[in-house]
Order: sequence, then structure tokens, then C-alpha cells
Amino acid sequence: MAINAMNPQAKFRRSPPTWTAILCALLLLPVAALGGGPTCPADRSDQRVVSAKVFDGDTLALTDGRRVRLLGINTPEIGHDGEPTEPFAKEAEELLRRLAGAGARLRLRLDKERFDRYGRLLAHVFRDGGDNLQARLLGAGYATTLVVPPNEWSMGCYAAVEALARKRRLGIWGLAAYQPVPAATLADSARGFRLVTGRVQRVGESRGNLWLNLSRHMAVRIPKDDLAYFAELDPRQLAGRHVEVRGWIHKRRGELRITVRHPAALTLLD
Repeated sequence: MAINAMNPQAKFRRSPPTWTAILCALLLLPVAALGGGPTCPADRSDQRVVSAKVFDGDTLALTDGRRVRLLGINTPEIGHDGEPTEPFAKEAEELLRRLAGAGARLRLRLDKERFDRYGRLLAHVFRDGGDNLQARLLGAGYATTLVVPPNEWSMGCYAAVEALARKRRLGIWGLAAYQPVPAATLADSARGFRLVTGRVQRVGESRGNLWLNLSRHMAVRIPKDDLAYFAELDPRQLAGRHVEVRGWIHKRRGELRITVRHPAALTLLD
């Protein structure tokens, strides 16, 4: 499901984890785990539940009537109302159904936010035997990481799983649409989720946002409300740096834009 499935107006803030700490944590993963990809085990279990139905690759229903949106990832969209189904959306849905279909006993690990704007419970979901469903989808190449602050649990581990699938060109990572594209070559009609690269030509500032201009017609918007998460990557110091950003492209006031709310969506390439 797309990013608007999450609450973009979250006001809860806390000090962000350091990226140095995240890197150290990844280096300490067991060698066996690294061989097949990190497994991202739960540090606790907050609720035990039973699945009733899988709606798509990152949403399911429980027998108690609640709907759950898997945190930390985003899977391709299944088309509705005449919209086309995105590549690997059905594969993601089928994998989640095999892992967590009707009757499956699951454990939920909650994060900072409890519900999204649609009333769905937000949770990291595990099979009763311990499998992290987010990691399974990422490892198959059926999902991208999605960090929506303040929900940051396991983001370093999820990023490591995604990186391995990306290196192996599994699932979506074998598609042209998921390969990085230079900002200067983006078509004016570009929309949807993309990875965009470019050198920051200018850093601008408005009342509520910082702006990184990657080309004459492409800008990255960073809300000032989210700057607490950028303690180790100050956007104001990125002029001249080569970066990769990820997110959903839209057009506003004649230019293409991507909103970045967390440094997990912004990578330095030099």
C-alpha cells in the first residue's frame, strides 16, 4: 500500500537512534543470519492474535475484527477502480497469505504509533514460530523499506534485508522502474515510487520545510517538524553532495517533488 496509508501528520517526537549504532548492530548479526539474510527477530511480543484474511501484501484482518498494517515496509499496489495492479503485488499478497492466511497464529510487536489515519492497527507482525513477516517480504524482493517516523523499530535490520534482495535483483529489484534514475533525466510525467539520484545543486528553506534541489525541475522536501531525525545527516550541509532519495514523486507548482521525512530515505553516494 502507498505511503498515504500511514499517518503523515504524526507529532510524536523523540531523539533518533544514531546511524553509527545501527551499523554496529548490523555488524553484530550472527554469521549464519547474514548468509541467508538477517531475520530481524522480535525483542518482545505485545499481542497474540489470529489472522482472518489477507487483503494485500502488507495488510491483513484479524479474527477480532481489527485490520493490521505491517510496519516498516511497503508492497506494490493491487489495482482498484480500474487502476492497474503493480508488478509483484500479487506475489507479495500470495506470500503473505502463505505465511499469515486465515487461521494463522501471529504475534504483534507494536511501535510508537498505534493506528493510522484509516484506523488500522500498526504493528510488526511475526508468525507464532518467530518468522518476521516484514523481513520475509523484503527478502523475497516483494517490498521496499518504509520508515514513517516515529516508527523506527528494526529499521536497520529491514534495510539490511532489502539491500541483500536489491543486490541479488530479486522481485521488484529486477525491474527498470526500481533502478535509480538521475534527477536530470526524469520525465515530466514521472509519478509514483522511485529512487532518484543527483547532486544537490541548492539547499533552500521555507517556513515549514527545507528544500534540496537536485535539478531545475526536481526538489526534495524535508519537513522541519522531522529535522530531529536528521541529527547525523544535516540536510543544510548537503549542497554539492551526491545523494539517492526514495519516495513518491508528485508534481506541484511546475516541479517534481519527493517528500523525505527520515534519513532512511536519503543516502549519501559520495
